[in-house]
Amino acid sequence: MHLNFLALAVPFFLTFMGLEYLVAHKKGKRYFKFKDSVANISVGIAERLLDTFTVGIFYFLYEYLHRHYALFDIKPGVLLWVALLVCTDFIWYWYHRLAHEVTLFWCAHVVHHQSEEFNYTVSARITVFQAFIRTGFWAVLPVIGFPPAMITSMLLVHGLYPFFIHTRTIGKLGILEYILVTPSHHRVHHASNPKYLDKNYGDVFIIWDKLFGTFQKEEEEPVYGLTKPLESNSFLWQHFHFILEMWYSVRRTNGWRNKLRVVFGKPDYVDPAAREVLEETFLVRDRTITETPKLNNNVVWQMAATLTLLFVFLLLEHYVPVFVQVCVSLLILLTLMNCGAILEQKRWVFYLEYARYSVLCFALYYYWPHPSLLTLAALVLTTALYFQSRLKERYYRLVYGYTRT
Repeated sequence: MHLNFLALAVPFFLTFMGLEYLVAHKKGKRYFKFKDSVANISVGIAERLLDTFTVGIFYFLYEYLHRHYALFDIKPGVLLWVALLVCTDFIWYWYHRLAHEVTLFWCAHVVHHQSEEFNYTVSARITVFQAFIRTGFWAVLPVIGFPPAMITSMLLVHGLYPFFIHTRTIGKLGILEYILVTPSHHRVHHASNPKYLDKNYGDVFIIWDKLFGTFQKEEEEPVYGLTKPLESNSFLWQHFHFILEMWYSVRRTNGWRNKLRVVFGKPDYVDPAAREVLEETFLVRDRTITETPKLNNNVVWQMAATLTLLFVFLLLEHYVPVFVQVCVSLLILLTLMNCGAILEQKRWVFYLEYARYSVLCFALYYYWPHPSLLTLAALVLTTALYFQSRLKERYYRLVYGYTRT
């Protein structure tokens, strides 16, 4: 069988998240919050899922650039692997720094910094938007002459290291603090303390920060998250809020030069009042909501089912038809939106069930294209619509533990 063993990354990372939770719990530290962890893992699921459709595009780009524009004919060798690691990390530093200093890039990267906790689940907060931007930077590597196979292999290794520096369970590491990016260095990077802002951009080696004046050692206790906390568990809002804030600011800015400065200048040029205005339009909050055991249990089961489906889907992706891949992807994304809406106890979450039901029916019809299936699906949907008011009441009781008003 032609299995995709990269799917093993899912249980691998989940195992370390679980171990970190147990270590923190044993130390009596509350490094995890339920809603925060769910939101973090949800972002990671979406990124890993969408990578299935984009990784081929990235490899094709590297291949094309290497074939037509490579400056040198580089062959794999020990010293050249080391050179590739150094080049990759150097490019990462500048990508990461510019992701903080350019509004358009910050739109993609801001998601990684929204968590107000700092643990291994935070490392999952990578979006597919970031993947596209990073690929633009890494496109320099095939032009230098590094073969696509080398680049892809190095990016897998280079992408593994940052996972282990997203933790508070590891203190300072002695002499390694002068060479590598350590958990201590990265805690500073994720902090919103004024003295820690825009520091420690490195991914593997800390030398770049020391070289370019962006290094800051960990001194006072970091406060994690954005300088203006997002205060939302909405899957969609987390991904798109800053894009909307940028667009809002562009529309309210006079002159093309000033508009371009908003997009390509520092994020400081984005109107600070934009968030509040947009939240009133797109993010109506219910300040009276309370967590219930049923709510949390429902989300846990949905996340467990989604992670299982993701693992099986990735493992067997070479055997899954494209149409079914799209259906599975939509089903997972709808479930992630569902979990985020449940955490905020939105009433419209009920209608997402119609969307999930429709996607499931399409997938089943692909494997069994029989008129009787369509008839049965239509009958079930008609019955659900007829008894919708009763179904909604039972649904809210099942999910929230009480009827939403």
